[in-house]
Amino acid sequence: MSTASSRKIVVLSGGTAANSLVDVFNGLIAKNNCSLSYIIPISDNGGSSSELIRVFGGPGIGDIRSRLVRLIPPSNAGILHLFNHRLPSSPQAASADFLTLLDLTSPLYLPIPSPQALLIRSILSHLHLEILKRTRSPSSTFNFQSASIGNLFLTGARLFSGSFESAIYLFAIVGGVDESRNAVLPAIVSNFTHHISAGLEDGTVITGQNAISHPSAPTALPESPTAVVHSSTADEPQAPSYPPDVSSHQSIEDATLPGSLPTLRPSFLTASKSHEPPLPSPIHRIWYINPYGQEMQPSPNPNAVSAIRASDAVIYSIGSLYTSLAPILILNGVGEAVERGPRFKVLILNGSLDRETGGYGAVEFVKAVVGCLEESSSRLRGNRSGPSSDDVRALLWERGATDVAAVVRKHVTHLIHIDHPTAPAVGREVLASWGVECVRCYGRKGEDGKMRYDEKGLGQALGVILGKRDGKERGERSRRNTITD
Repeated sequence: MSTASSRKIVVLSGGTAANSLVDVFNGLIAKNNCSLSYIIPISDNGGSSSELIRVFGGPGIGDIRSRLVRLIPPSNAGILHLFNHRLPSSPQAASADFLTLLDLTSPLYLPIPSPQALLIRSILSHLHLEILKRTRSPSSTFNFQSASIGNLFLTGARLFSGSFESAIYLFAIVGGVDESRNAVLPAIVSNFTHHISAGLEDGTVITGQNAISHPSAPTALPESPTAVVHSSTADEPQAPSYPPDVSSHQSIEDATLPGSLPTLRPSFLTASKSHEPPLPSPIHRIWYINPYGQEMQPSPNPNAVSAIRASDAVIYSIGSLYTSLAPILILNGVGEAVERGPRFKVLILNGSLDRETGGYGAVEFVKAVVGCLEESSSRLRGNRSGPSSDDVRALLWERGATDVAAVVRKHVTHLIHIDHPTAPAVGREVLASWGVECVRCYGRKGEDGKMRYDEKGLGQALGVILGKRDGKERGERSRRNTITD
């Protein structure tokens, strides 16, 4: 068993939702004297990241940036505010605002020490030079609308160093993030863009994370089409069709390879995360695609896989199940690392459902997590003559109860959920038959009416599961905030 100083925890998550739990995870680090690594996907192609991808290519960096910003200590409030700042929603005003960052007249620099300010200005100046080199007015110009300064800095640092990992390191150093306690690891290390597709149970295929999770119209185009989808069956293959405003982006010279799927070319700066239309059918499977829409299996970040294998606990955090967690879980080697590495494998159930998980309960969440990890493990075992990726999940749940429980326990040992009528149903009897221990937490209702975890209660629940190193792990928990089923 690991000592207190070497104890390691890994959190798998996306960006926005899990950012609300960073204080909980920081408390876990302090109480257990451990280190924590966040593993985050790079497949987001919406928001201001989409414009950077259109012009420069490269990974979707929005979730990486948001977690790094969230980890900047209060003592560096000036840099935190700068990296968290977004330029105006007007493209012209945004461009003018960006220029003040280059000539050091921006008031955002005032609380930042001169050495850091000059370094940040240098990286942004390099990015500006790269933008000018790619400008082909009027057909292709960079749109600064609502751009995140943190995203611009990360991209500039990546282009300057030629390394995504180096850019993350520089961001952390400038922000004062203690990487010995809080490491942020991309699920894939690459200077190229990685997109995902979702296959629905009715045969529909949706291409691109933005269209799966937060469908929106391409930026600066007059029409507002719904999410672009195409369907195909084994008997009647159909060529995908695209709205005219999406296809028109093919005439613009950018970083997208010729012949790439038209739906992957535009920017989606106005993606909405509310009032999303429901999916026409439940999601069956997620996979990575190349720019031409063909399925591919990218290599995972070896440091991420090593972190999982060396950890005492892996936590599947709240957020989008299929566009935040699944892109991590399906990578080759992740399933095997989860199976053989951590003792505790904890799923924190979302307090509410979204477009990706309409009608889901805890049982369906567990099935999705286990299915993704089993698909990953199946590929690593080289089971080329066995079931296809599409069949892995179906075959898994057709096994006998004992076999299913054994497989589930390899990947999920505990589930934490909010005890509230509006939260997703839990299905305790089914989970208990699989050997998954459930821990209830009280929650609170947010401004949007959705249930949120009580931070103190969630921290205590994680403490109950993971235990402390002073022998008091069970004696100090509060039954007021956590209840083991």
